[in-house]
Amino acid sequence: MSGDARVVAVLGPTNTGKTTYAIERMLGHRTGVMGLPLRLLAREVYDRIVALRGPSVVALVTGEERIVPPRTQYWVCTVEAMPEGMGCDFLAVDEIQLCADPERGHVFTDRLLRARGLHETLFLGSDTMRGPISALVPGCQFMRRERMSQLVYSGQKKISRMRPRSAIVGFSVDNVYAIAELIRRQKGGAAVVMGALSPRTRNAQVDMYQNGEVDFLVATDAIGMGLNLDIDHVAFSSLTKFDGRRMRHLAPNELAQIAGRAGRGQKDGTFGVTGDAPPLDDGVAQAIMDHRFTPIQKLQWRNHALQFGTIDALIRSLEAPSNHEVLVKAREADDLQALKSLAQSAEVTARCTDAPSVRLLWDVCRVPDFRGISHQEHSSLLDVIFRYLHERGTIPNDWMARQIKRIDRADGDIDAISKRLAFIRTWTYVAQRKGWVDDETHWRDETRHVEDRLSDALHAKLTQRFVDRRTSVLLRRLGQKEAMVAEVNELGEVTVEGEFVGKLDGFRFSQDKGAGAAEAKTIKTAALQALAPHFHLRADRFYNAPDTELDFTEQGGLMWGSSAVGKLVAGQDALKPQVEVFVDDVAGADVAQKVQRRLQHFIDRKVAALFEPLIAMQKDEALTGLAKGFAFQMIEGMGVLPRATVADDVKALDQDARGVLRKHGIRFGQFTIFMPLLLKPAPTRLRLVLWSLAQNLSEFPESPPPGLVTVPAMTDGPQGTDTMSGYRNAGDRAIRIDMLERLADMLRSEDSRGGFEAKADMLSITGMTLEQFAGLMEGLGYKAEKGEREKVKAVDAVVTTDATPDATDQPVMDAAQAETTAAATETTTPADTPNPADVPEGTEDIADSGQAPVIAEPAETPEVQAEIPTNSETEIDPGTAPDEAAAGPEIEVFYTFTWGRQPGGNRRPQQGGKPRGKGAPKGKPKGKGPRRDGGSKPQNFQARPPKKEKAIDPDNPFAAALMGLKDDK
Repeated sequence: MSGDARVVAVLGPTNTGKTTYAIERMLGHRTGVMGLPLRLLAREVYDRIVALRGPSVVALVTGEERIVPPRTQYWVCTVEAMPEGMGCDFLAVDEIQLCADPERGHVFTDRLLRARGLHETLFLGSDTMRGPISALVPGCQFMRRERMSQLVYSGQKKISRMRPRSAIVGFSVDNVYAIAELIRRQKGGAAVVMGALSPRTRNAQVDMYQNGEVDFLVATDAIGMGLNLDIDHVAFSSLTKFDGRRMRHLAPNELAQIAGRAGRGQKDGTFGVTGDAPPLDDGVAQAIMDHRFTPIQKLQWRNHALQFGTIDALIRSLEAPSNHEVLVKAREADDLQALKSLAQSAEVTARCTDAPSVRLLWDVCRVPDFRGISHQEHSSLLDVIFRYLHERGTIPNDWMARQIKRIDRADGDIDAISKRLAFIRTWTYVAQRKGWVDDETHWRDETRHVEDRLSDALHAKLTQRFVDRRTSVLLRRLGQKEAMVAEVNELGEVTVEGEFVGKLDGFRFSQDKGAGAAEAKTIKTAALQALAPHFHLRADRFYNAPDTELDFTEQGGLMWGSSAVGKLVAGQDALKPQVEVFVDDVAGADVAQKVQRRLQHFIDRKVAALFEPLIAMQKDEALTGLAKGFAFQMIEGMGVLPRATVADDVKALDQDARGVLRKHGIRFGQFTIFMPLLLKPAPTRLRLVLWSLAQNLSEFPESPPPGLVTVPAMTDGPQGTDTMSGYRNAGDRAIRIDMLERLADMLRSEDSRGGFEAKADMLSITGMTLEQFAGLMEGLGYKAEKGEREKVKAVDAVVTTDATPDATDQPVMDAAQAETTAAATETTTPADTPNPADVPEGTEDIADSGQAPVIAEPAETPEVQAEIPTNSETEIDPGTAPDEAAAGPEIEVFYTFTWGRQPGGNRRPQQGGKPRGKGAPKGKPKGKGPRRDGGSKPQNFQARPPKKEKAIDPDNPFAAALMGLKDDK
């Protein structure tokens, strides 16, 4: 060092521009070296100087990174990696107060005592170092720099209430991760900065914070070492830390070093604690704000004059005491521990018989324990490295390749990738050591590439776990004055500022289900604010949409395409339902009113179209007296009334009144009074909805599938469900109202007292098997008696064409064959079954029309082969197989139906097409005359003889109405 070289200690609190001042001074010299406490800070300073002078003249040297251009003028290093004996013009050491650090202090003290520039030397740090520097560096000048902004204590505050641009400091990895997770849920995310991160990962995280992608930073105390970040507030999550040996409280000057990161340049900053830490003592808080701390009295020191004759001599020199009262011997560092451990090995001792071997051993022991597994594991690794270097001079390429290959994996979680990064730092350090590997350039590049891949993977994992970009972006934009932009695609998916936030269904926004509870509020607020213009545009389009785009559901919902836009609610009149719209409040009253008007128009027109006969009857002024009252009941029943509930009213109607009502489409059936047009699927579907609203049901019954004659009995729903559905429950099945009336017409001609069997037409129109039909008849009040008999077999002989057919030769279909014929139509509508709306006018109940019922014939009559009676004495056809003949007669099942009175039910029907009652003419009932065989009805070859014709039963329900009509006449 020349005689005019000056040594200056630039001291002061944080945010005084000390590092910037040092860079400016260094660049004023031809050459210079700057030592920094962290490789992260070294990288930051290196980038700043490269931006000013270019990469060709700037070197970066850390334990794991070495960038040294051929024409290097300026060296940026970690303090441990500062080159010695270079003779540079300028030299600076930052954060010189770390001379008092228990772990690394001896390295900083060594630079304070021995590192000098040829023309200028700067020591940058805290005012607390003024005393030790004065005592140890004679002739040192002191420069005081004042903080450029104010630092204010703001007390205790929960993390959830932290304002943006805050840094929360933790003192363990687990604590940092827990805080970052909490901030992600509540604030959208945070960047994570720790000393253990690689520079690449750290820079990526810091850039994310600096660029505003996240507004919060979670870090260890590493940010206190000169990292220049845009931080407004620093909050301590704890006031204690583990220093490698024990848990201890942070000193006020340590707290100040970290808190001083708040407020950069001329911008003031604040500091405080989170809800998990106790408030700072008033004296400590004031000391931090005034930058007044207890001066440092002692510095950590270790002898630099090492003896390499033997291992023991080296250890003794490292443990030598200082000869100055300010300097205290440093505690045993990791490298000294490793040296003592390896010295226990006989093989290592045998190898270290000369100074070069001992020096090599010491260099190996100085490899940092990046992995942090255990002291023993670290010593074992150093032992292997030392043996390779001592035996071969370099580490074998294949062994080096295997170590790196095991680490070169980017899969796994944050902890797994972080461990691999720590492992690769060991091999990066080894590759940086001159002469330790054969091809230094190759291995430096190889380890650098692996570290970069792992760093990128770690950054991605950290971002994925601790950053919700969507919430972060939305929170930031909500705090700005500009309106946010929302986009809605054809599927209704909504994106705000490029972030997917949910779907717009009609006029209601449903946010993304993947959002957590804490971030859901932010997403909804931002989305609804940005969607405001879309609601108005969509309302205009909806108002002008045709009715074909709208529909109602069986549960009373109102749909616009596939979107639910409202629901029906009961009105004062069952045929005048009201509308409740589904519109978010943020859309505004104008949008809600427009949607409500459009939906009300739609449902009003729908009711008017589907219930046109009822509406016309309601407006008919020609209806008077009893007819008008009955019409009112039909309107209340929405076109369907069980006859039993209005029997007296029907009886009271005269022929003129009935005629007027028939003109409106009312049919007076024996079981139901109904309007056939309103039994169509569309009116039925709407009738069930309107009826359910009037009944105040919470769950509406659904209409049966269209086209089915019978369906399972509707017993689960409220009373009247079958009627409103256009059916009548009968046993286990429910039969369509119009088809039941056709069946009733057929049953009039049967002997309900003597018993009768089901005809093919009966099975055909109901689409049932014989067993199902029996259940239906029992549900209608009949008794079904099951029997078995010998089945009549078909004749295979060819019938002579010239034979004159006799009445007895006509083919007859018995009940068993009818069952077989109808089995295929169990759940489908027969081809001959007309739609209720297509029932021809005039097919009224005989009691109402005064005429014989008109029974529609089936469109197709099943072919029936002629059958001949057989018995056990019948001669066996020679062509019959012996086994078949021996099997005996085939048995068939049949049912005989008779009327059975039910409590409060209908009276039993009787034989004949005309009922008998009070005032009825005496004599035989009208009907077909006797057949040529003398029987009173067609011969069906049953085992029992034909029954004698019986007198008409005056209790016949099918004749009751007609009897009353006859009496009226």
